[in-house]
Amino acid sequence: MFDVAIIGCGPVGAMAAHLLGKAGLSVCVIEREAAPYPLPRAVHLDHEMMRLFQSAGVIGQVAGDMRDTEGHLHVGADGGVIRYMGTVGRERPFSWSNDYFFYQPELEAHLRLALDGLPNVDVRLGVGFEGLVQDADGVTLELSDGTTQRARYVVACDGARSAVRKALGIRLDDLDFEEPWLVVDAEVDGEVRFPALTGVPEAADLQKLSVMMCDPKRPATIVPGRGNHRRWEFMLLPGEDDEAMMAPEAVAALVEPYLAGVPHKVVRAATYRFHGLIAEQWRKDRVLLAGDAAHQTPPFFGQGMCHGMRDVANIAWKLALVIRRQAPATLLDSYQVERDPHVRAVISAAVEAGRYICMLDPDAASARDAAMREAAKSARHGTAADLIPAIKDGIVAQGTRGAGERFIQPRVGGRLLDDVTGGGWRLFSRTPFAAQDVATFDVSALDDGGMLARWLDDHHAEAVLVRPDHYVFGTGTPVDLLALQRTLLAEQVTREKAA
Repeated sequence: MFDVAIIGCGPVGAMAAHLLGKAGLSVCVIEREAAPYPLPRAVHLDHEMMRLFQSAGVIGQVAGDMRDTEGHLHVGADGGVIRYMGTVGRERPFSWSNDYFFYQPELEAHLRLALDGLPNVDVRLGVGFEGLVQDADGVTLELSDGTTQRARYVVACDGARSAVRKALGIRLDDLDFEEPWLVVDAEVDGEVRFPALTGVPEAADLQKLSVMMCDPKRPATIVPGRGNHRRWEFMLLPGEDDEAMMAPEAVAALVEPYLAGVPHKVVRAATYRFHGLIAEQWRKDRVLLAGDAAHQTPPFFGQGMCHGMRDVANIAWKLALVIRRQAPATLLDSYQVERDPHVRAVISAAVEAGRYICMLDPDAASARDAAMREAAKSARHGTAADLIPAIKDGIVAQGTRGAGERFIQPRVGGRLLDDVTGGGWRLFSRTPFAAQDVATFDVSALDDGGMLARWLDDHHAEAVLVRPDHYVFGTGTPVDLLALQRTLLAEQVTREKAA
């Protein structure tokens, strides 16, 4: 009997295994494929994912293969900029950059190899999930090698076609977005060329931006990658055939304006349907869905894999408490309560962006461009990271300033905050304070250049309580915060007894 079985060892499943394994739980990972998928799929992640790699103890393995970039640029039908979400010159309150690009086969290989260092994590490659039966004590998994495996809980990270989700009969809520796109990955020995653009901000480096061409003739996205890897995404137009558009001559014609005279090699070309889908139920008794098994997003802000890693970071600390009997199983009900609205808001923003990016009517595109440029005159210069909302409900102190936000991570004496203070629940206050089960820190004693004190000033707070997944539980006095934390957990106990 393992504490947790994870179905799927892609980046999200591997991250779940690292977080749960580091928490001291016994973990079994079931993965149908013997080796990571050899071609790139996800390419982007943000500062929050780098912080999770840091929490999982694998930042040293993955950071060297990440390309630090500078945000997103949207170009209108006339070749002029209509939206800029750049990060040049912006503060880095989390220490990590807002945007990184990577090569998924490398990332998966690093994460899998690092699991060898966790003796309490058993990875079974080449073994598939076939079915499950739940009972009062756990879950029995039926596997493709004819064996069964028991676990107290199961986390399904088995992708968009999730066999676990289908076995549980969980339906998907369709957000009414489906567009066909051709994805082209190439190795490029030189700079990508761009058609003549106007209105590009002076600080913007097109080689370090994700550029979305909102051209009604052919919407397209060009993104940087690590090393010499680059990606193009081209919308298929009505009547175009998938197979014909994947043909080498068709692909060559599409990338030619960007690569004329630049040595390159196309690694792959494949068509996809970009969807906006969210599972109606994320937990069914002892089984929880995470990543693409729970939701699928259009890729316009590069948050697909990020959503999945936020999922397992949310699950990990809660499962650890439940399995150690430090919290009731009803604590797991807060998973969907917190993550569904969070994911839905970002997917909705991506769907909205997809609708204006995919506009094929020239007149409508012209009107869109004019409206977006007018709005940009009064809008605050934001970044894609600003699209991530605060957690509104669940294990947060609703009504307190900053509740549900991602907490900052300044450097303390040259080291990152989390490396200095550790994980788990942490209380940062203006004056010394002692508490059981929660690490406490006097911000005046931390050599962080005053960032934590300024954060408390900005939120008019004496103290902040931070959750293990680096989200703010709430602000207030230390006594009130800890009392409210205990009250919320007590409410979970009451609900479980009633059930």
